[in-house]
Parts: sequence; structure tokens; C-alpha cells
Amino acid sequence: MRSSRAAALALVGALALSACTVGTQNVDTTSAEGEVRGTITFQTWSLRAAYRGYFEKLIDKFEKKYPGTHVKWVDQPAEGYADKISADAAGGTLPDVVNVSPDLAAPLAKAHLALDLDSAAPQYRDEYLPAAWKSTKIPGMKGTYAFPWYLNTGPLFYNKRLFDKAGLDPDDPPRTYDELFDAALTMAERSGGKIATLANVPTIEDFGRYGVRVMNSSGTAFTFDEPKGVELLKHYRKLYRAGALDSQAFTSTPEQAGRKFMQQSVAMNPGSALDLDKFKKDAPSLYEHIGITDAPNNTGHPNMYVQGLMVNAAGDNKATSVAFAHFVTNAENQMAFAHETTVFPSTKGALDEEFFTEQDGTDKTRVRVASAKSLEKAVNYTPVLLSDDMKTVLQNAVTRALRGDESPEKALRRAAEECNRLLQLG
Repeated sequence: MRSSRAAALALVGALALSACTVGTQNVDTTSAEGEVRGTITFQTWSLRAAYRGYFEKLIDKFEKKYPGTHVKWVDQPAEGYADKISADAAGGTLPDVVNVSPDLAAPLAKAHLALDLDSAAPQYRDEYLPAAWKSTKIPGMKGTYAFPWYLNTGPLFYNKRLFDKAGLDPDDPPRTYDELFDAALTMAERSGGKIATLANVPTIEDFGRYGVRVMNSSGTAFTFDEPKGVELLKHYRKLYRAGALDSQAFTSTPEQAGRKFMQQSVAMNPGSALDLDKFKKDAPSLYEHIGITDAPNNTGHPNMYVQGLMVNAAGDNKATSVAFAHFVTNAENQMAFAHETTVFPSTKGALDEEFFTEQDGTDKTRVRVASAKSLEKAVNYTPVLLSDDMKTVLQNAVTRALRGDESPEKALRRAAEECNRLLQLG
């Protein structure tokens, strides 16, 4: 399963959607009245290959619960998913119920194609975790535009042996950024610059976890260039110069960073239960000393990745679409899906179940329990209006600042100005 695929794929840009706004201005995005009958189309995001049986049984259950309904299930590959949604939106062929991340929901809502659930289905709001329900709220707009579905948060692995060797407490990993920076500098110094603590440059999530206000409350401007954002980059620049940040962090892919962690030249790296299995098989000396913790934060809130189900506001059968989207995301069916894979329900109380709280000695459960605990207070730090182009702008600015090509102040100021220019174009 993906944990951060939404961050890696292109958004459905406002320009790509501009064609579909013609004829949708008068669509009722606030009501889904009608009888639960008839045919709807349900689109998932690269799930058929691994979970075909689950979804076929789920659809069969829904059709039996609501006689006279029929759900056509289509599944799109991960590659080009955003482009497919854009093309369907522009061509008037958008499915009735669509699997979206918050950043994909935002432009669809602006194009009057996403049903406002706060107006059309407010009775379901209290079934979900508040942070998950709010994940598709769009700055400058009233409403919530997708049912929360499954959640994830990436645990952070660390090498206890390397911590111990550097004189750091292997059972007390960094929990704040100040603790992280201190530990990383100590690791670099005591290893003679041979061991970096981190292999990744800061992203928008790091700015959020550090306590930076990344966007104003009205959603009209990015503010990650505020003094606290500059402060974060100054710390990372110090890490880079000291060898505490891997020298190839600017160009490293997650796979490359993972290999360095397995080679034990990097002390901390994000991952999943699948990585633990890999460590056990391919790097037993690392596996023996693996620690699991949350990514450090200054806010008390880890990062949350959210997937949701959006109802097409221009669809012909919104009553059945809402009923089905709620059915898929209700507590019972979300829990069943969580047992099938490595995701977490967005419904209230689900994370208190024994499945997410009790250890059984397996690696899969070890990560599941740790991640579930993190999700209790997690929030989504990535603004729904931050496009892929904007992420690239920020990434380039971070690189310039850490390498010393520009001051952190200038690099972030220019990045914020460019992101705000792109925001206005949208």
C-alpha cells in the first residue's frame, strides 16, 4: 500500500480543469437527495491487483443491502492517475465516487465537481476522526469534499547500535527537532563524519512539524518563509556542513536513502512494516538493532496521510453515491480493510481496538501498533493548495540554501513569492 503516493503524484491543476468549469457553475454541490437505487461508477487508485476479492465482496454487500443498486468498479493505475482524473473532469466522464487525496480533491471542489458533505451529508461527520474529516476542507471555501477513508503515517526507524556507539541513548531517540539536531551533530562528530543521521532534505511536512506556519488561514498566501522557516533551514545547513546530513541528500531517492540506512551509513530513515521484513532478510545486523519512533516534531502532532472518497457533484445519482461512499468508509468496512493491508481506519474509536494496540511479537504488528499510536494526534501538514510545481519550487530553494548558493532568507522568500504567483494563477 502507498503511504505518501499523494505527495509524489501531480495534482489536477486548475488550468487542466478550467474546461470543465463551463457548465458546472450551476451544479448543486450541497444536496444529495433521492432514492438509493440505480447504477453508479466507483473508481479506486491502484488497488485491484492486491485487493480484488475484498472490493468485490464489499460491493456485493452494498448491493444486497440496497436492492436495485449496481456498482461498476474501475481501478486506475498509480502512474498518470491525476492526469486521468483531469481528463475525465474536463470531458464530463468523472466517475460517481472517486478515490482522492486532499490535494486532488481541492481543484475538483473549485471546479464545482466535488459534493460538499458538510451540507449534503452532515449526519456522518461525527463518525470520523476530526482531523481526517477536515483533511479536504479547502481554504477560502466552505465545506468538506470527501469522506475520509484510510490513513497512514510513516514510522521512523533508527539504528540503536549507531546511537549507542556515538554515546547517545539508544532507548531515547530524538522527539523534537532540537533533540534531532543535537543528536545528529554528535553522531557526525563522534564518527569522524562517517555517519549521517539523516538522508533527506526538509520538505513541507518538516516545516509543519517544526512549527512553521506554512500558509495563512485564508489560503491566499504561503508563509513558509517566515523567521521560523528560515531558522529550520539554518539548522539543516549546519547539519549538511558537519556531515550530519548525507552529502547526496539533494538528489537521493527514497530507495537510495533506504539502501544507505541498510548499509548503516545513515542512522535514521522513514519506512514501513515491509521494510522491517527486508531488514530481517537482507540486513540482519541492522535488524537486530532497529528502533521505531515517530518523526520528530515541535507541535505534538505527527504527520497524517489521508485517502478519501469524493462524490461527483455533477453525477446523476448522488443519493446512491453518498450511500456507497459512506458504506465503504464506515467503521466496520474500514476495519475489515485494515486487516487486509497496512493502513488505518479514519473512524472514531477504531484505533483503540486490540488489533492496533496489542503486540503479538511479529514485525508487522510492531509497526502497526507504533503507527496507530502516532495517528491518534496526527494532522496533515501539506496544504491542499500546494501543487507539484510548488513543491519543486520549495525543494529547489531548500537545495540552494543548504548548499550555500543563497541565504536561507533569500531562498525561502523567492520560493514563497513564486508559489504565491502560481497560487494566483490557479
